[in-house]
Amino acid sequence: MSNFRFQALKETLNRKPVEFVETQKQSELFGRNVFNEITMRQYLTKDAFNGVLSAMKLGTKIDRKIADQVASSMKEWALSKGVSHYTHWFQPLTGGTAEKHDAFFEPIGEGNAIERFGGNELVQQEPDASSFPSGGIRNTFEARGYTAWDPTSPAFIYGTTLCVPTIFVAYTGEALDNKTPLLRALHAVDKHATAIAKYFDKNVTKVIASLGWEQEYFLIDKALVNSRPDLIMTGRTLLGHTAAKGQQLDDHYFGSIPQRAMNFMRELEFECMKLGIPVKTRHNEVAPNQFELAPIYEEANLAVDHNSLLMDIMGKVASKHNFRALLHEKPFAGINGSGKHNNWSLSTDTDVNLLGPGKTPMRNLQFLTFFINTIKAILEYEELMRAGIASAGNDHRLGANEAPPSIISIFIGEQLSNVLKELESVTAGKLSPQEKTDLKLNVVGKIPEILLDNTDRNRTSPFAFTGNKFEFRAVGSQANCANPMTVLNTIVAKQLKEFKIEVDRLIHKKDLKKDEAIFNVLREYIKQSKNILFEGNGYSKEWEKESKKRGLSNNKTTPVAIKAKISQKAIDLYQEMEVMSEVEIKARHEIELDEYSLRIQIEGRVLGDIALNHVIPTAVKYQNVLIENATGLKELFGKDFEKIAKEQLELIKNISKHLGGINSKVKAMVEERKKANVLESTESKAIAYCDKVKPYFDEIRYHCDKLEVMIDDELWPLVKYREMLLTR
Repeated sequence: MSNFRFQALKETLNRKPVEFVETQKQSELFGRNVFNEITMRQYLTKDAFNGVLSAMKLGTKIDRKIADQVASSMKEWALSKGVSHYTHWFQPLTGGTAEKHDAFFEPIGEGNAIERFGGNELVQQEPDASSFPSGGIRNTFEARGYTAWDPTSPAFIYGTTLCVPTIFVAYTGEALDNKTPLLRALHAVDKHATAIAKYFDKNVTKVIASLGWEQEYFLIDKALVNSRPDLIMTGRTLLGHTAAKGQQLDDHYFGSIPQRAMNFMRELEFECMKLGIPVKTRHNEVAPNQFELAPIYEEANLAVDHNSLLMDIMGKVASKHNFRALLHEKPFAGINGSGKHNNWSLSTDTDVNLLGPGKTPMRNLQFLTFFINTIKAILEYEELMRAGIASAGNDHRLGANEAPPSIISIFIGEQLSNVLKELESVTAGKLSPQEKTDLKLNVVGKIPEILLDNTDRNRTSPFAFTGNKFEFRAVGSQANCANPMTVLNTIVAKQLKEFKIEVDRLIHKKDLKKDEAIFNVLREYIKQSKNILFEGNGYSKEWEKESKKRGLSNNKTTPVAIKAKISQKAIDLYQEMEVMSEVEIKARHEIELDEYSLRIQIEGRVLGDIALNHVIPTAVKYQNVLIENATGLKELFGKDFEKIAKEQLELIKNISKHLGGINSKVKAMVEERKKANVLESTESKAIAYCDKVKPYFDEIRYHCDKLEVMIDDELWPLVKYREMLLTR
């Protein structure tokens, strides 16, 4: 066994679990390090508290005098907890988070100093924007960018730093982050959903989009990960023969959580509780050493911030427990990858879930209104929904018998399908008193009872209704939830806007009652939306053919999928809803194309390096052992040599065949990479990496994986799948 691999395995097998002792109840810990409403009441004046609360709930601006009071109180609170620095915490277009720490400390002359943090530092900072992706919005020499306080997401203490969630914009005003478009999309859906909700309750003044994410991940021993160059540099294994035992026995899913993993989870939950992240659920996932955690639902912007923060916390806590938390969508071939289901709903400030049926026909008509409008929105913008979850990592996962396919469709269940069929049959125009009564009592009024039995789920559906929410199942595990949530809330806002226009037109021009107008528009939407509804097996070839007949897209790769982001239809949508300008839209498209190319480029370089510098030398070394053995047999047995050494000779030949395959395919891949690198168009380069470079990965891997099972286990240099996935 190679020394490096041997040492990694020895270190792992001898490792004792890192114990974690919980010192308090989770309820006592929750939000301890968050400048939330409870803390603000203790530290802020009444005027300052009301000003922040109004900004959080109504979106009003905070004047500078109030900002000074808030900053002073934040500082005092943070200092009382041993904090020394502050930072504007933001989410640039890298997909991660960013922070630049400044000390509260400030000299005031004559050898004296004070702790200072004022309204200016709280509200706005000026970080260097030149090294963050901007898609051409900013030149490298134009470094100025601004971070601005987002009071809707509370400040928090992380380590010894006060973190203030902010947006990030260019000097010229364009958004350079994921949060800004999300906030605009949430404002749009609030505005247009509130207008519709008032049809049913005049007291509604605000609609809140909620999000509950489910984070899947792998836990692999740190020493084993460190022995794999591909895992270190790309987050996934680029080669490795499938272990004899993977997930085929279904014995890991919901099984007993291993002690080391449990210790990690307990400390992770401890840290999450202090930061106000309401994690609730933990369990084993399908694949070996794969797990999931999920929180209670929150307002979407806060939920996105919490998920971004969680991924950072997860890495740090995992390291303390001698793990690496792998968030890549497909770190291992042959077993399930990881996703991040986004559960989405809308609720009013009167505490009503707009996607939850009620006990009265009026509540159920409200439910059907938002339910059917969401379906119609997905139909109109299914390509944009697919584009919102596109990435190099997610391309490996979608449609791989573990995740939904790249064809966007909606599953609503048999019972609700029947409800829509009955609504479709409603007579157009005015309804007689008897028709209204029958409709409300026999169809609309029975929805709660229907949904009680509607517990089945279609795991192959990208977008499924699950009782009182929609579950966007196709989001990748390392994605920033802001992207799919921006798309979803924007398209629903647009659809609700169109719905109100149509309903009001029928009320005013056709002299229909409000309920009649709503039923008439919903009836037409049901007819128009049939093509997006699908209850069957999303993996089947039949569905792929059927979806094409229905006019649905099947954009399997990222460069193709994200074209929808710069279509005129998408540009018009985002501009009308005031979510993004054309410049911001095209910049993001450029950034995503460039990121795709760079990720495939890095993977190609790493794979070539491992194949040429690890696999080939090991194979040659073992082949020399076989040759030496065969030479000795020839001297010993003479003319009977070929008969006796038949297996050795065959093995020598096969090793040579695979060595040749690796060498030729790596050379061909490098040549295609060189051709791609000189292409000036970002889109052409991404397509070339996708269509010309990436296909060689599987071919090179095939030869490497064949050699893995031929070569003496003690010589193989890389930690194997069975060791990474089945060692706990």
